[in-house]
Amino acid sequence: MTALEALPPVQESLKQAGLWANKSLGQHFLFDLNLTRKIARTAGVEPGDLVVEVGPGPGGLTRALLESGADVIAIDKDTRFAPILERIAKASDPRLEVHYEDALQTDMTKFSKPDQPLKVVSNLPYNVGTALLIDWLSTKPVFWSSLTLMFQKEVAERVVAAPGTSAYGRLAVLCAAVADAHMMFGVPAAAFTPPPQSGFGGGTSHPQTGARSL
Repeated sequence: MTALEALPPVQESLKQAGLWANKSLGQHFLFDLNLTRKIARTAGVEPGDLVVEVGPGPGGLTRALLESGADVIAIDKDTRFAPILERIAKASDPRLEVHYEDALQTDMTKFSKPDQPLKVVSNLPYNVGTALLIDWLSTKPVFWSSLTLMFQKEVAERVVAAPGTSAYGRLAVLCAAVADAHMMFGVPAAAFTPPPQSGFGGGTSHPQTGARSL
């Protein structure tokens, strides 16, 4: 058993610390390791990859990404989870680097490296997910090799909407201009703590070759 596998379950760590999700920050946590590992597999995370995760919270998805062998840079403005994330960092040998800052104000290009493509994999905070996606799609040059993100189902449908459909709009146009986007799978609301009002959808985007500037 590895040091990561020996850590207590995420939900137990939260209870021990007396912590909970902050609704004002749009937090909805995933505790199911089978689900977080599925997200990591969907993102194609492999040993040696450099991954950025926004909104790690108590580290459910973080642990799955580290189990995949990636180096993880986590960004979260909520410092309450620092002791839990520090324990995960120590258990990862350490391959986890945590930045306590507002992702909306973070220059993501500072994490990219010429010889190491940057993958963004996140269960995005509910209240800033769309704003973050628009920012990342608009940043030039493109700093990421892929985006694998969890959104509310209706937002995910707007991202991948085809012309002429009711969900088609600015978000779909922007995404199509710079990336090939696909919705990968849905996640029921009951899988989250606390449950959101509707389910989430997970999708992945890869930059288009020769994408035009916006």
